[in-house]
Amino acid sequence: MPSGQRLQPGRTGHEHTGESPIYRRPTRTQLGAIYRALLGVHGHQQWWPTALEDGPGARLEICLGAILTQNTSWRGAAAALQNLNDAGALDAHAILELPTDVLAELVRPSGHFNVKARKLQSFCSEVVETYGDIDELLDAETDELRARLLAIWGIGPETADAITLYAAREPTFVIDAYAYRLFERLDLAPGPRKYDVYREFFLEKIGPDVNALNEWHALIVRHGQQVCRRSNPHCEECPLLRRCPFGQNEIGIRTG
Repeated sequence: MPSGQRLQPGRTGHEHTGESPIYRRPTRTQLGAIYRALLGVHGHQQWWPTALEDGPGARLEICLGAILTQNTSWRGAAAALQNLNDAGALDAHAILELPTDVLAELVRPSGHFNVKARKLQSFCSEVVETYGDIDELLDAETDELRARLLAIWGIGPETADAITLYAAREPTFVIDAYAYRLFERLDLAPGPRKYDVYREFFLEKIGPDVNALNEWHALIVRHGQQVCRRSNPHCEECPLLRRCPFGQNEIGIRTG
């Protein structure tokens, strides 16, 4: 399931020391080995693989979920979506018609619910008043779509890329705390911990294959949730341990 946004990567071994780090950008061969290892452990993920065929309702739900999962777990966002569905408000017009305080109560499980209610209404206002429906908003090439989304209050780069990749099925890469954590721990950070540095690197290396971009991000999130966790990582179980200086050091500390 999608990651929460702006979650902290946790310890990676690359905490600020006052010295400029040396970045060891992963090669395509290294990325291929990492991908195969993650796929071998976690299996195919492919979040929302048929978004374009599932209809506008499914696409809107993906967009709302991308907003609701900001700064929280998918479990909280999913509970908020269920509340909206139960209230008959899983629709842009319905969300706009709800009083903001009522909407906030429905999305309370997602956390930061007052702000998220405003973000949902901001997004739905753009859908209804500027584009007419969700399909018109999403009907654009990657760069144009991202620009449209980033112009909406409450939509940052990670949310914009999640919507672009999963709802519009346009090629982009979603960067989150799990990606920073994994590649810093592997000592294979493509550069400083900046969104566009990571996004542009992975797009260049992986290419425009939407399914591959989908799978990559989903596997990184799954691995970060289950194995390469922010605290108490399960390094002994990690298929990348032999490649991971952080994990080897972590095990050494535990057994030393």
